[in-house]
This record gives sequence, structure tokens and C-alpha cells, in this order.
Amino acid sequence: MDIVGHIKAGLIKAFSTLYQHELKLEEISLQPTRKEFEGSHTFVTFPYARVSKKNPEATANELGDFLKENTDWLKSFNVVKGFLNLELSDSMWLSVLDHISKENNYGYAKPNGEHVMVEYSSPNTNKPLHLGHLRNNFLGYSVANILTANGYEVMKVNLVNDRGIHICKSMLAYVKWGNGETPESSGLKGDHLIGKYYVIFDQEYKKEIAALIESGQPEEDAKKNAGLILEAQAMLKKWEDGDEETVTLWQKMNNWVYAGFEQTYQQMGVSFDKMYKESNTYLLGKDIVDEGLEKGVFYQKEDHSVWADLTADKLDNKLVLRGNGTSVYITQDMGTCDMKYNDLPFTKSVYVVGNEQDYHFNVLFSIMKKLGRPYGEGLYHLSYGMVDLPTGKMKSREGTVVDADDLMSEMITTAEEHTRELGKIDGFSDEEAQELYENIGLGALKYFLLKVDPKKRMLFNPQESIEFQGNTGPFIQYTHARISAILRRAKGLGHEATVKTNISLHTTEQAVVTLLNEFPERIKLAGKDYSPSVIAQYAFDLAKEYNRFYQEVKIFDDEDPNKISFRIALSQEVAKAIKSSLGLLGINAPEKM
Repeated sequence: MDIVGHIKAGLIKAFSTLYQHELKLEEISLQPTRKEFEGSHTFVTFPYARVSKKNPEATANELGDFLKENTDWLKSFNVVKGFLNLELSDSMWLSVLDHISKENNYGYAKPNGEHVMVEYSSPNTNKPLHLGHLRNNFLGYSVANILTANGYEVMKVNLVNDRGIHICKSMLAYVKWGNGETPESSGLKGDHLIGKYYVIFDQEYKKEIAALIESGQPEEDAKKNAGLILEAQAMLKKWEDGDEETVTLWQKMNNWVYAGFEQTYQQMGVSFDKMYKESNTYLLGKDIVDEGLEKGVFYQKEDHSVWADLTADKLDNKLVLRGNGTSVYITQDMGTCDMKYNDLPFTKSVYVVGNEQDYHFNVLFSIMKKLGRPYGEGLYHLSYGMVDLPTGKMKSREGTVVDADDLMSEMITTAEEHTRELGKIDGFSDEEAQELYENIGLGALKYFLLKVDPKKRMLFNPQESIEFQGNTGPFIQYTHARISAILRRAKGLGHEATVKTNISLHTTEQAVVTLLNEFPERIKLAGKDYSPSVIAQYAFDLAKEYNRFYQEVKIFDDEDPNKISFRIALSQEVAKAIKSSLGLLGINAPEKM
């Protein structure tokens, strides 16, 4: 039952009867009534004075009188200048909650038969995952959940960058200084071990550059002529030529990294349906270049290089194949587009990649549309801003990144310290307490990174994220645990969660029902905008409004058992909505805290 739908239908009828004007559904805008006035929904009449041929206040009064006389859902109304404030009947609120309580998977759309591919994570196999990867993975996993809730069949994929000069840098450093070290012998996760040698390469490379500069070479020449970079380039050539020793080393080191990544992904609580590797895709796309030349989408220069003229799309001319016939990144990505579509004929394909790649994806999408791909219009770059720290910018090669494993571990430790200080683990076994610390620590981290609009650059503040008050994950989790305790108490007292008619409601109860009623629309909006922040804000709004209700209304302290049953039913539906919301964000909702 849609409250807003009822109100809009009533207004359409009122305009038709009173003013012989066909008001369109999309023209009607409702807003929440300001706290100082009675009512829940407000209709602004200023734009319609030309229709009613009366001043806004008179128009609002006429509309209010019509709705009062011709509907069964309006209890009363008041007019403040041109603002028509509507106070709905208790029976309306009760009907809405009754409808919500009978819905299975409330807020979730039925399957629509369309497929979506969501690509996220996309790490390099020369270093462990860091704070920026956390935002990426949490975004991708949450967006996949939200699109599933919108009725799509979703495939979550990970395109791993497992080849190239940066991978060879780690390999070369390991050959020179590794002394046969393994994850087992070092006590390091595989990805951390390989990341260690990526840092070593950079340190030694800088020493060589400094020595060459001191001997008189310009800095740019020194960077090109340093022995280490020349050796790394030679190693890459060997890999591309299939040299057995080089490929064997590459496989061994990459497998160490994959094992390390898997541990990190499990701790994050994210997963994938399919993994693509750049080593299997980097030669793709050359046939598409030939196709583009035939179709006139590309053109060839005298040096045999192939280009796309995208000036009509304000993207300049873009190289798609070098003159010597070797690929560039865009060549590979064109081929990967087709390969992914062949694996899953999708309606939409979402790339979760940082905003430094905005231009690249604009080029790729423009080309695939010009080539007439059936999926061209469904390509979407979920461009997100970087995560900053008070200490400044992170650099993997210098070893100054905030490691994802370390940060998650620190968040869990901080959650433990904070929870113990507040005395919130009375009656917990050691195993239950550890599970709670993980739920709170990771919930705080995920919520803090997801509550900000993806497009915005953000500053991560670990201490702020773990607070039990304010717009934080732990506050919402604690609200769910509080409601779970209320429901356990209700069960112990023999109370049922039922909605009976003929009871009056407190304004805070109405406000909570209003938010519950909005849940399906919030899920739709989050899916339309690919924005988990919409769900995060909803979860916070609902938890905050429920806590206001909890403070002002005594749930079990009433002579009317029907009111107690309603409040238990209301609490039950709030718990479900909070758990669903947090689940869409990839966050667990504890029942005890």
C-alpha cells in the first residue's frame, strides 16, 4: 500500500473536480511536513494558483476540504500560507503496516529477467589490497546486492591485472634478493610477501637513478637507462615469448598472491562469481580493430597505427592499435567487453573503478556504441573518489599504503576495546564476543566508506566510524540488537506482533511507518543511481526515528493490549528493514550487543 500514491490520486481527483484540470502524476511533489506543524505530508500550492485562479492559501483550503470529504484516509489538514499539511487517519497508518508485515522480502522487486555484470576489485598481483581497494570492493559488492534487490540477475566479476612491467618488477626483485623465501618460511601472507619485493625494487631502482644522475645523466634518461628497469623490461619480453622459467616463476608468485587475496576477500565478506585475468585477455581486441576499420569507425595513419576519431564526443582522437601491431589498453578492453557479453548477455555492465579512469571509460563506451554493440548503451562506469587519510596520499611502491588486512584487524581490535569499555558483552561466550567484535569493526568500516556518495572524495576517520552514536554502522547495529531484545521480551511475555484496527497512534509511530513505507522506493533509487549511500542514509534515518519512538513511547506499558501488539509488530518490521538495509551494504546485523 503506497501512502504517496493514495495522496497523489486524491489530488488528481480534486484538481479534476474543482478546477477541471488534468493534473499529471509526475507533476505532483510531496514533501515531509515540518516538525512544528501537524501532519506528515505537505503539498505546496503556489505553482497551481494559475490553475485554481485563487491565491495559494485559498487553493490549499479548497483542496483540503475536498480530500476530507471524498477520501477515507485524511484525518485533518491545516494550511500555512500555500502549504497544505495533511494529517492521515490512524486507519491509514495501520493498513500500511499490516500490508508491510504480510509482504515476503518487503522492498525487493520481482525478477525482471535482465542480466547485469558488476566488475569490481581488479587488483594487481604485485601488492596486497589497501584502503582504496576496500572502498572499491565494498561498493561493488553492495551495488551487486542492490541491483539484485531491484530484480536483476547479477554476475559479480573480478578482472585481475596479473601481467605487465609492474608484475615483473616484483619478480625481478624476488629473483635478486628473495633467497627462496616463501609465505611459509617468512610467515607472511603471499600478497604481502610479493608486495615487499615490489617495494624493494623501487628502493633499489631509485638508488640506481640517483647514481646515474650523479654521473651526469639527465633524470629522464637515468630512469630509462637504470639497469633494473632494463632487466624488468627484458623479463617482460621473456614472459610474452613464453620463456618456461619466467612463466613458472610468474605462476608461483601469482598463486601466492591469489591465496593471500582470498583470505582478504573472506575477511571483507565479498565474493565473485567469475574471475578474469589480464594474462588471458591482453591479446583480445585486434579483430575488433579490423571490424572498426571496415565499418569506418577507425582510421589508419601512414605508420599503420589505428585511431578512433571521437572529437564529435569531445574526446579527441584515440590510439587503438600501435603501428607495430601491438595492443594498447583500450584494444584489450574492447575485446574483454565482447568476451564478457558472450559469457553473460547483459543489459547493463557496471565497472567499479576510481575516477582517475573517467576518460578511459568514456572512450571505451563511445567506441562500443559506435561499433553498434547491443550492450553499448548499458555500459556504466561507477566512478568513485579516492579515500584520503590525515597523513596524506598513499603510494604502494613506497610502502606507504594503509594495508587492507591491517586496517580490518585494527578496526576489530578497536571495536573490542570500545565494546569492553561500554560493558556491552555481559553474558557473551568468548566465541560470541569475537564474532561481535568482527561484526562491529567491519560494519563500522563498511558503513563509513559506503555512507558517502561514491562520486565524492572522502577522508577516512577510524575513531569516528566506530562510535555507537551518530551516523555510524555501530549505532544502526545497536538499534537492531535493541529491537531484537524487545522482541525476545515480547515473546517471553506472550505478546503477539499483530496489527489491530481502532487504535490511536503516536506521531513517532506514524513517522516510523512512513519510513518503512519508503523502503521499496529507496531501494529503487539506490539501484537507479548505483549508490549504496542511499541505503546507508535510509538505515540511519530509520534507526534514528525508531530510537525517538522508543524514547517517547513505552512499548509494554499500556492498558490496551492492541497497542502493545501494534508496537511489537512495528518493532519487528523495523528490525527486518534494518537487517535488509545493512545486508544490502554487506554488513551483519547482530541480535545481541
